[in-house]
Amino acid sequence: PLNLQSQTTLRNLEFLLTFLTFIRKMREIVSIHLGQAGCQIADDCWSLFRHEHQIDGEGRISSEAPNENNLNDRSFGTFFSETSSGQYVPRAIFADLEPSVIDSVRTGSNRKLYNSSNLFSYKEDAANNFARGRYGPGREIIDDVIERIRKLADNCDEVEGFMMTCAMGGGTGSGFGSLLLEKLSDEYGTIPKLLFPVFPSSQMVNSVVEPYNTVMMENYLIDHSDITPLLCNEALFSMCKTGLGIEKPGYSDINSIIAQTMSSLTTSMRFSGSLNVDLNDFQTNLIPYPKIHFMTSSLAPLISSEKSFYEAFTVPQITKSVFDKTSLMVDTSLSAGKFMACSLMYRGDVVPNQVYNSLNEIKESRTIEFVDWVKTGFKVGLNLQAPMIASGSAIGASPRGVTLISNSTAIRHTFARVNHKFDLLFSKSAFVHWFVGEGMEQGEFMDARENMACLEKDYEECESENIFDPEADEEELN
Repeated sequence: PLNLQSQTTLRNLEFLLTFLTFIRKMREIVSIHLGQAGCQIADDCWSLFRHEHQIDGEGRISSEAPNENNLNDRSFGTFFSETSSGQYVPRAIFADLEPSVIDSVRTGSNRKLYNSSNLFSYKEDAANNFARGRYGPGREIIDDVIERIRKLADNCDEVEGFMMTCAMGGGTGSGFGSLLLEKLSDEYGTIPKLLFPVFPSSQMVNSVVEPYNTVMMENYLIDHSDITPLLCNEALFSMCKTGLGIEKPGYSDINSIIAQTMSSLTTSMRFSGSLNVDLNDFQTNLIPYPKIHFMTSSLAPLISSEKSFYEAFTVPQITKSVFDKTSLMVDTSLSAGKFMACSLMYRGDVVPNQVYNSLNEIKESRTIEFVDWVKTGFKVGLNLQAPMIASGSAIGASPRGVTLISNSTAIRHTFARVNHKFDLLFSKSAFVHWFVGEGMEQGEFMDARENMACLEKDYEECESENIFDPEADEEELN
């Protein structure tokens, strides 16, 4: 038998090997946050991220964090850059054409966390106009933003991908976002781009021209984004009411749900686990064809802090819950379509055998239906890092959680609703002059709408029993 000193040495060697293996696989993510919605979501996300990595509001490792974890937890390198003074700064860009949003970021609770050189604004806003964001004031700051992104990427050992938050119905999120994505594709074409866009709701309308902005942005997302989980305010507000018991939820409440989702989907890129999943794994297992990359996402458990003490949160319970409509972040129903693939990211105290038993129960219960040409549609990720809750959040703590990101043909119904609203407006050429006046051509409206119709048809073809061949489909159209 080994003596105490030998056992200690052996444990240290095991720890070192695990640590070095994880560090070797560590790659960095550059985050980009655009417009009012994108920047406000980001501020809540970074509050959660720094809490998970035990970093305080000034970018320092918290004095309450155990010293042994500081060495082990080099995971902050995925999202944070370490300065020569030992400060950890988010590798993030904030940009909005209207200055008040960026000013609030500069003076907010995380003001000492961000590098002021990564915050961009302009003196004129986009006025909910895609054309102003893309062809007007957006052109004035695009070069500076791209140059700063280039500098952040050059300082990385290896860029894992770009992660972006924005609203598709807004002028900056759609117009400036499309311009930025196009330039990123030109310069970093092979690097995955993970987008979390807020999609307009069917009932909650912030602007009458939202359908125009959304369809125009969607047209660029088809070719210039790689993984796009859509988020819908209406579905998120419903989750706050049913799951968290908040009678009148605010944007900070739904932003906390989005932050939890983004955290869970990136947990494997930051913390070690028995089955880790990176952005390349997402692409390989979720996207059957390049244009079919628009996802639905769900989160479980979602319960208030007052009720969390009375629940067990077993693996079968959270697995069943994450497939429920009340956990879905898009205003559609998964039963309205078929799954092509889905990825379940478990975190916390989760035993693999329980996961596979739970998924077998889901299959046998016929709760979900896969397309005929996919027989094994589940991708599973397991991570030991339990869900953490940022201070001030209404979400209750739990020892384990799961996030579902799925590629389902049901998403086409979400597209159909906004396309119908677009058609009603464009049939009368309503408000078109505001877009044309900013340098946009009227033919761009028709091109974007035609591409959205093709996207709807592609999802419909995927659901059919016939084998879908997108190249043959394009030849037939030509």
